[in-house]
Amino acid sequence: MEHDVSPSPGAPAPMLSSADVARIAALLDRPVVLVGMMGVGKTTVGRRLAAMLGLPFVDADEEIERAAQMAIPEIFAQFGEPYFRDGERRVIARLLGDGADKDRKVLATGGGAFVDGETRRLILEKAVSVWLDSDVDTLVERVGRKDNRPLLREGNPREILTRLRAERQPHYAQAAIHVVSGQQPHAVTADRILRAIDSWL
Repeated sequence: MEHDVSPSPGAPAPMLSSADVARIAALLDRPVVLVGMMGVGKTTVGRRLAAMLGLPFVDADEEIERAAQMAIPEIFAQFGEPYFRDGERRVIARLLGDGADKDRKVLATGGGAFVDGETRRLILEKAVSVWLDSDVDTLVERVGRKDNRPLLREGNPREILTRLRAERQPHYAQAAIHVVSGQQPHAVTADRILRAIDSWL
């Protein structure tokens, strides 16, 4: 992991200027892929980030549901997680294309996508990978807003999230960039991601 961007104590840094954002967008030569736990805000932050960069935003889970013509909880219930991960890998590979400039977009992935070795290899090879991280309390608060997480239906959500976060951390840590998303506005998190991408490019 090359760039670790955590919230700094004290006064927040000023947001990037539109000129700086335009410069970063011009330098970006591949897709940006957000990875991390369910509930961390990948979709919401991803939409904001894509709007700032003037790029398309794609949610991998939505694309999986469109391809399968089924909701993700239904796929898990009917076919199981291995079947879902296989479909997820194929959809993400299609969305990344060859990773070239013409495939530039911001892509939000499901919480388990980057844990799959082949999917992780594709993302690391073809995209700027960003691990969006958060504490368990924030995750519990956010996932409680909607009941569409198959893996949380097997017990206590806090215990499951704590265990999954610990298990997945070594995989997430292989992402090129690590940004901590707390309770700050999504625009602030997107700004931190842009600063980290600027340093990484």
